[in-house]
Amino acid sequence: MQYRKDRKGNDISLLGFGCMRFEGSGTGEYFQKANDQVMEAIRQGINYFDTAYVYKNNEKVLGRILAENNCRDQIYIATKLPQYMVRSVAQAEKIFNQELELLQTDHIDYYLMHMLNDLASWNRLKAMGLEDWIKEKMDSGKIRNIGFSYHGNTENFKPVVDAFDWDFCQIQYNYLDENSQAGRRGLHYAAERGIPVMIMEPLRGGKLVNLLPEDPSGRSAAEWAFRWLWNQPEVTTVLSGMNSVEMVQENCRAASETKAGSFTAEEEQFIDSLRDAINHSMKVGCTGC
Repeated sequence: MQYRKDRKGNDISLLGFGCMRFEGSGTGEYFQKANDQVMEAIRQGINYFDTAYVYKNNEKVLGRILAENNCRDQIYIATKLPQYMVRSVAQAEKIFNQELELLQTDHIDYYLMHMLNDLASWNRLKAMGLEDWIKEKMDSGKIRNIGFSYHGNTENFKPVVDAFDWDFCQIQYNYLDENSQAGRRGLHYAAERGIPVMIMEPLRGGKLVNLLPEDPSGRSAAEWAFRWLWNQPEVTTVLSGMNSVEMVQENCRAASETKAGSFTAEEEQFIDSLRDAINHSMKVGCTGC
């Protein structure tokens, strides 16, 4: 596994584990499957695990896995406050304490304002006193790094970045969405300000694993998507919602081999062919819709 630094100099694995796709109820065979995947990820060197309050059973399952395997101190937990649901500091406090209980921990390593998509949303939180609440949690050590996740456009992204002294942010970004949402411009804007960027939806919900043109290298569509992201030094980690031990192993292999700035002209051209094939498929699939 390779690592890139966060804002405070901590090593973050190039591949992060997105827990959103834990299956089923989180008990019985579903728990065992998640346990096997998480523990293999840790063995492979993954140290960044992303979950959220609104992901059903996620925090509870991750917390149980870490507690039963006595490995909480081996990883960083990233989870999220559903800020769009919060109407008071007291409500934020209640949700945060629930998250600590579910995750069986006394602190959150990377805490995000979930879907903070414009400055107006941040100003609403400030008006209710949440900025002071965040600072109090940071001072106490219960939150180690504060950030936000984002699904708005590039122009709205920049004011959010500048509105607070964020430690990191999380954006949807992949070779098909290079110029949508925060996009490449947003990625560079944050990086230029020293804000690490965590990437979600690298496969665009699975859409980038189909229609792979003939590839003499033998790489999978997923590996090409990851490599395109890791080639960019502004990317800190890429989250993958892995659902098998074999997928964990394969993605970790790719993360151990890919260097920033290593893409050749031929590899860039192949990404272009992937993008063109998927865009063509989407146009054909939408004919008459």
